[in-house]
Amino acid sequence: MTRIPDWLKQHGSAWGRSAPQAVFDNAWITLNRYDATAPTGQPATYGLVHFKTCAVAVLPLHEDGTVTLVGQDRFAFGYTWELPEGGVLLGDDPLEGAKRELSEETGLEAAEWREVLRMQLSNSVTDETAIGYLATGLRSAVERHAPDPTESIVLARPPFKEALGAALDGHLQDSLTVAMLLRAYHMAREGALPGALARLML
Repeated sequence: MTRIPDWLKQHGSAWGRSAPQAVFDNAWITLNRYDATAPTGQPATYGLVHFKTCAVAVLPLHEDGTVTLVGQDRFAFGYTWELPEGGVLLGDDPLEGAKRELSEETGLEAAEWREVLRMQLSNSVTDETAIGYLATGLRSAVERHAPDPTESIVLARPPFKEALGAALDGHLQDSLTVAMLLRAYHMAREGALPGALARLML
């Protein structure tokens, strides 16, 4: 394991907080209110969205250098193109959840899975975390999981370079999608992917 450099360690005091007071609660999130004390000693009232799930994202990378993306209408932002992704209940196996999301949203399954990224998605007001997986050796799923009843999904399979360019130009704005495309590009540059595949991506 790589030694953690000193600059990555915590410096100064941590936030102080009261017991949470639930303001809103459903199957996926709880909005809590806290009486808090900042690391500076300043009193504050703080709202925090607690997620009951961990987000998972899958980059389905085909051997011809294309990727499968999902198009759907999101409640918060409207229509978006993104990687297959979803939530896995805390305590459940995130890899199994990622496999389920890939099957549900794309009808694909993968022979090889690799965890390549961990993120905090909006750490000023939520405690949501995410795990990103690279999926290769793709084929049609033997048994496809039923899609979520609220999702109306369209698929696209652009070249990786085209998808990355769309993210860099601001056409793909989902944070996990942007981060995973950049991560895969870095892996291709650094020799962490098979040479023939990396050449198709660069």
